[in-house]
Amino acid sequence: MSEERFEELVSDALDLVPPALMDNLDNVVVLVEAEPPGDDKHLLGLYEGYALPDRGWDYGGVLPDKITIFRGPLLRMCQTEEEVVDEVTITVVHEIAHHFGIDDARLHELGWG
Repeated sequence: MSEERFEELVSDALDLVPPALMDNLDNVVVLVEAEPPGDDKHLLGLYEGYALPDRGWDYGGVLPDKITIFRGPLLRMCQTEEEVVDEVTITVVHEIAHHFGIDDARLHELGWG
């Protein structure tokens, strides 16, 4: 799958997020990278920043939070484009949930693990 097609799938997944949630994304950028950093070659996505519940009165003047979706691991785990579409959507929702302070355990309970 081309880089461009994969980025389209990430964009499509963002379009599926309800507007009420997208309107509450604050100071967040979503990026696509080929591979995750370090040794964890199975990492599908990563949220880096200050989740909304962790932001206090002194939050301000900071760089945007970053959601990174890793193309390589997602493509390696999927056999078909349909599977890639599903996994990209799950990963995007999973990482956005971290922005709202939802941890991995709760995401697994909700079926977005």
